[in-house]
Amino acid sequence: MSAITVSLRTIQKPHLAIAVAMSAGGLVYLHGAGTEKAVLFGIGLAMGLALYHATFGFTGAYRRALINKDMAGIAAQAIMLGLAMFLFAPVLSAGEVFGHRVGGAVAPVSLSMAFGAFVFGIGMQLGGGCASGTLFTVGGGSARMLVVLIFFCLGCFWATFDIGWWMTLPGIGAVSLARELGWPAALALQSAILGAILFVAIRSGTGIDRRLLIAAIALALLNWATLLVAGHPWSITWGFTLWAAKAASFAGWEHTMHAFWVDGFPERALKRPLLTDTTSVMNFGILIGAFATAALAGKLRPGPRVPLGSLLAAVIGGLMMGYGARLAYGCNIGAFFSGVASTSLHGWVWIIAAGLGNVIGVRLRPRFGLRN
Repeated sequence: MSAITVSLRTIQKPHLAIAVAMSAGGLVYLHGAGTEKAVLFGIGLAMGLALYHATFGFTGAYRRALINKDMAGIAAQAIMLGLAMFLFAPVLSAGEVFGHRVGGAVAPVSLSMAFGAFVFGIGMQLGGGCASGTLFTVGGGSARMLVVLIFFCLGCFWATFDIGWWMTLPGIGAVSLARELGWPAALALQSAILGAILFVAIRSGTGIDRRLLIAAIALALLNWATLLVAGHPWSITWGFTLWAAKAASFAGWEHTMHAFWVDGFPERALKRPLLTDTTSVMNFGILIGAFATAALAGKLRPGPRVPLGSLLAAVIGGLMMGYGARLAYGCNIGAFFSGVASTSLHGWVWIIAAGLGNVIGVRLRPRFGLRN
């Protein structure tokens, strides 16, 4: 069944009115600063709707596959990746669209990158959500996931102080399969891998969930739209890093004392208004889109009291995801989804390392009173 059944009796009208006002206000404000940001905010709203409506998360999908051999979520992800890959290919091969340059999510492969993805995988299971999952569940009113989000941001920020050392570990640099093999061969290779995953998922007997399939197609299209408008694919965790740094600056932290923040893009982003940051604009859109969808479904209610063990897992999981995402050049979205869609080798290394982390995370969950 869908996560949402809309009826006039269940709609939480005051909450929906707030969501509509926030959406309209955001669109008007951002349009005044430039059409691009307003469009990206709208894409974020649509992502929040799609994610919440289908409860489309990576964390639960991996846990169900490990515990119950339920591969429905994995099948949906394989379809999403394949569709996004073929949508991305003509745009990335051309190198520009609508008169502006575009680039894929291609990042270095290294020991630090793999370790970051591994740590992220453990954190996913302890936190109870990935990066996109954290956003849409917070938007849907989860107090526990708000704790995860806060510590996710802190973990991202923490990693910026250590990242110089991590970058000294061995690696092979950024590897684009399309650049190394050519686009036809890269697409064929990735299609074969994704096809094999889909075949195994279907043969497992769980089939393809229609609700997840619709969300997978929607998210692939929305990631492609992000590439067309922003010039780069969908990402999430840079926004979390910036939010924590902005809060630290407000509290008196001096960024010039730390190498990560004293030059280039990070320093420019820190000095500019928050709503000039593309990733943050889209993140806010996801939060509000999920909030509106939850209000339509009548699901915005105070959650039960969070047990201490669960709260501790939320803190640890959030920190691990944040720290790991910074080392791994992204999360399940920026590194895995957008990376594989861009034919980046690091996207494949990310999911292997994060998958191993998920195995450990699933085994750790009962120690914190979390059910598998």
